[in-house]
Amino acid sequence: MRIAIDIDSTLHHYWDVLSEAAQKRFGIELPYEEQFTWGITRLKPEQLEVCIAETHCEKSIFKSKPYAGAVDTINRWHEAGHFIHITTHRSADAHEPTARWLEHHGLSYDELYCSDDKVARCVEIGIDLLIDDSPENLLRAVDSGIAAATILHPWNRDVVEEEGILAAADWPALTVALETRLEPLRRRAVS
Repeated sequence: MRIAIDIDSTLHHYWDVLSEAAQKRFGIELPYEEQFTWGITRLKPEQLEVCIAETHCEKSIFKSKPYAGAVDTINRWHEAGHFIHITTHRSADAHEPTARWLEHHGLSYDELYCSDDKVARCVEIGIDLLIDDSPENLLRAVDSGIAAATILHPWNRDVVEEEGILAAADWPALTVALETRLEPLRRRAVS
């Protein structure tokens, strides 16, 4: 099976890093529990760009710790022969620091892809399952025939409820929930 996995807010908790940058740069708080949409309206677009760029520099990348259970689960999948595609909206400049972060945490993968259009790449390389936090990416994956799963966040709960996307509060629970879905996906991928 071919599995694509996002990084920010999927492999590690990103919101605290982004919120810290917004507070430091612009004095604007971004309370996690109040972020009910994918759009970040408390920041102007150019402010958001600055914060994202700051959080995707090597120093900030290395501050992040993977969610409990994420690395073990992904490594188990990789050892079982699944193709692991790490995908992120980070810029191409963040590719090398991101690769070093993945290596530092011992995460096994086959490909790291930094791009604005994750789903197009997933379609291009025949991904069977996308794990991502973005409602837009989850919906586009489903529309493209790719199974979708997520770690629950305030901004993706609506799409999970409306579209029936597999979701869990954390990686251990997501791993258990995916086990029931992986076998049919494995069979479909082999056919």
